[in-house]
Amino acid sequence: MSAATTATRPQGLLADRRFQIEMALVIVGFVLLALAPLYLSDFRLNQMGKFLTFAIVAIGIDLLWGYTGMLSLGQGVFFGLGGYAMAMYLKLHASGDALPDFMGWSGLTSLPWFWQPFRHAWFALPMVIVGPGIVAFVFGYVLFRSRVTGVYFSIVTQALALILSVFLVGQQAYTGGTNGLTNYTDLFGATLRSADTRQTLYLVTLVVLAVTYAFARLVTGSRLGRVMVAVRDDEARARFAGYNVALVKASVFALAGGLAGIAGALFVPQVGIISPANLGVVPSIEMVLWVAIGGRGTLAGAVVGALAVSWMRSVFSEAYPESWLYLLGAMFVASVVLVPKGVVGSVGPLIARLAGRSPFRFARAAVPPAAQPGPEAALGGGVPRGTEVLARAEGATDGD
Repeated sequence: MSAATTATRPQGLLADRRFQIEMALVIVGFVLLALAPLYLSDFRLNQMGKFLTFAIVAIGIDLLWGYTGMLSLGQGVFFGLGGYAMAMYLKLHASGDALPDFMGWSGLTSLPWFWQPFRHAWFALPMVIVGPGIVAFVFGYVLFRSRVTGVYFSIVTQALALILSVFLVGQQAYTGGTNGLTNYTDLFGATLRSADTRQTLYLVTLVVLAVTYAFARLVTGSRLGRVMVAVRDDEARARFAGYNVALVKASVFALAGGLAGIAGALFVPQVGIISPANLGVVPSIEMVLWVAIGGRGTLAGAVVGALAVSWMRSVFSEAYPESWLYLLGAMFVASVVLVPKGVVGSVGPLIARLAGRSPFRFARAAVPPAAQPGPEAALGGGVPRGTEVLARAEGATDGD
């Protein structure tokens, strides 16, 4: 392995001032979120917990869209699948030996066979991730093998969200229909209405978000991350170089689906309901807007966008119940016009200037800046072109 190749790995990433400043800001943000129980009311804390689940979804979309170039308008599907898996477990646990209430109202006399395994946590919890992940991988692989890309992929995923929401509404006896699944009592013996339980769920969600962010950073800084960027910027060249593009894209799609499933499972006990309205076309498009406003191709931007947009939506709807949609729409338009790279993407150059003027001295890697893709890719500015990162990935392979 060459010295240059070695220098482009964690040493070059960690030595970069820009990366250090960004990570310092991220840590400060997570600390403030961890201290939220001290300065937020129980209602606002529960609301913030819901917003944190949205941030987990946004990270998955950023990996899919920002780093791999696939705009999915159907991530609500996987959010809903994870949410329904958790809701089925909670509903059966709350019903005890009796049928869930909506099944009795619909005339069913026995529990459907596909509900039976969800009595057990050992089955329901893994299905939160495995179910959406498998569906995303199979669905995505079929599309990508058929060379379905660009706007056609977006349309198909949007159609998937519409089909699933309509299907769930029509299956009143098995899914609760429009009302969805609700009326849960406890989770692993803890009463869901308790303030202590809600605080615990908030902290658990925050930990999952932190782990998700760290994992995404590892992925984007790895050889797989460089191949993802190569596929995004020059898919044909990546395919001609010998990479299985369909497998790479399907794997990232499955990863994003699994993250959305986890978010849906954390959403259910905090909000107390999951319904077709949470996984249709409109929620799926809104999820994309989080990433667009926060900054596509920036993991921190995905989190900031999800939290900021969700919080502003809550504030507008409470203060202006008759016109909040117009205000939210104006905010979306203004963000696209004024900060087309997103909030964090536009802040990236400022961080670079701060790094250049920093009075502290950090060790610099003995490689040119172009050979350090990590910080640039993370901040949304100066992301290496696919040909460059692909060449780097191939060089690393030869060095190994």
